[in-house]
Amino acid sequence: MIERQTDSALGRRARLRAIAALLIFVALLAALFIGQPDDLYLWIKAFHIIAVISWMAALLYMPRLFIYHTDAVPGSAQSETFKTMERRLLKVIMNPAMMIAWLLGLYLAWSVYGFSGGWLHAKLFCVFLLTLVHMHFSRAVSDFERDVNRRTARYWRLMNEAPTLLMIVIVILAVVKPF
Repeated sequence: MIERQTDSALGRRARLRAIAALLIFVALLAALFIGQPDDLYLWIKAFHIIAVISWMAALLYMPRLFIYHTDAVPGSAQSETFKTMERRLLKVIMNPAMMIAWLLGLYLAWSVYGFSGGWLHAKLFCVFLLTLVHMHFSRAVSDFERDVNRRTARYWRLMNEAPTLLMIVIVILAVVKPF
C-alpha cells in the first residue's frame, strides 16, 4: 500500500519533525542569548532574515494554493488535498516563521535602534500590514476547511500581490533607511 502525503500518519511525522526543528531553532537562539557572543547582533540578524524568508515564502505560496483550491469541487479528493496543504503550510511554516520574525525583529529594533527612526516606524507599520495579510490568509484557510470560501480565483490572484508589494517596501526601508 502506498502512503499518501495527506495520510494522518505522515502528517503526524511531519508535525513532529517541524516541532523538532522549531525546538532546535529556539535552543540555538537561547544558547546565543545565554552565551552573549561578541557578534550576537549578527546572529540575531541572520536568524531574523531566515525567519522572514520562510514567512515570505509561505505568504507567497498560500494564495497560489487558494487559486487552485477555488476550482476544486468541495468534498473532492483534490479539495481535501488542498485543505491539508493549506493547513500544514499555515501551522508548520507560516505561523512559526511570523512569530520568530516578529520577536527577533522587535529585539533588533529595540537593541540596535531604540525604536527610533522614521524609516523604522514605517517598516514596522508595513510589517503590521503584512501581519494583517497573514491573518486574512489564516481566515481563508479556515473558510476553505469548512467549504465556505466566498472568494474567486481572480481575487486570490490579486491578493497574491499584497505580500510582494509590502516586502518590496519593507526591504527598501530596512536597507536604504530613506528617512
